[in-house]
Amino acid sequence: MKKYATPSLFLMIVLVAFPQISETIYTPSLPDISVAFGVSNNSVQLTLSIYFIGFALGVFCWGWLSDFIGRRPAMLGGLVFYGIGSLMCYYSESITLLLVSRFIQAFGAATGSVITQTILRESVTGSKRHEMFAKISAVIAFTPAIGPIIGGWVDQAFGFKAVFFVLVAMSVLLFIYAYFRLSETTNALTRKRVPIFSVIKRIVSSPRVLVYGLLIGGINGILFSYYAEAPFIFIEHFHMSPGIYGFLGVIVAFASIIGAMISKRLLTKFQPEKIIHLGCFIMSIGSLLLLLLINTFTTLPNIVLTGGILTTIFIMLMGAGVALPNCLSLALVDFHDVVGTAGAIFSLGYYLLVSLVTSGMSFLHNGSLFMMPFYFLILSVMMWALCRKFILKQ
Repeated sequence: MKKYATPSLFLMIVLVAFPQISETIYTPSLPDISVAFGVSNNSVQLTLSIYFIGFALGVFCWGWLSDFIGRRPAMLGGLVFYGIGSLMCYYSESITLLLVSRFIQAFGAATGSVITQTILRESVTGSKRHEMFAKISAVIAFTPAIGPIIGGWVDQAFGFKAVFFVLVAMSVLLFIYAYFRLSETTNALTRKRVPIFSVIKRIVSSPRVLVYGLLIGGINGILFSYYAEAPFIFIEHFHMSPGIYGFLGVIVAFASIIGAMISKRLLTKFQPEKIIHLGCFIMSIGSLLLLLLINTFTTLPNIVLTGGILTTIFIMLMGAGVALPNCLSLALVDFHDVVGTAGAIFSLGYYLLVSLVTSGMSFLHNGSLFMMPFYFLILSVMMWALCRKFILKQ
């Protein structure tokens, strides 16, 4: 039987990272889009929430399809949708059309996440899989920061429309790269239509999978809620330029990278479940410190308060970096026989949760500094309690 080669790690990183760049690249432009389209800040933040709804449906469709048409065709098909959606974003002249375009863009971009994770789960096993997810998590933790840097300076120099043109160009380059370098990793003789409802039944009857889904959705929800709210805090409240704001993401991204590195180091001494618990605890401490800072020291000079906010967010997202790769690695260990479909259904659930969490941030947005840390503290403590009650007892 022919053995199919696993694609290079660099290709996997590129394909799993571009959806996050697409999500955050235009966040520095949110205030400008709000003004250009004549809508409220809350409304323009919904373009992030709608992205995750499209993304959730996308991971389900592409993951399910990949089990019987192959990983390569599913990846290339998703990239075509991504390019169409990016082009529609560029030509959007209203918030309604932008929301529709972001949905289509996200639906296509989802293939990068679900197919890449599926390839890794079926190609690598045991502790090596934990290490691979930790390495990739450390790299893709930086990609949300790349988006604001590019988007901030492009917006500042050419306007927010140019940011969407960058995404169109990126979609073309990604398709060409994947077309020539992505090999098939499943055997055509073993592909089959997987009974979706039987897989759904297995997932919903597994408390382990449900808890990991809540944790992954909550952690990512906090991360992207930060990217939704931060432009209005730093650009509008602290009067930063979009270009300078973009560089703040680098500081924050290092938190997730360091967290993933800590996670990898701890794996040599501790079980992944204990590392997840530690990560959730660190997130709770960081969000508590952020709330105390905002609530107590608002009279500090802006530069000092900004530094304090970034420091506490750094602590919180470092905890996310400790917990997240282990959650991703452990979630579907019992679903190797239907990993594509199981990954699709699982990702559908937790990305819908990400959309719900980011929508919550949009709903709570009122222009004050208080709501973001308050929201993050509630979510972090809930995840820590969930982890303590269920994960540690496995």
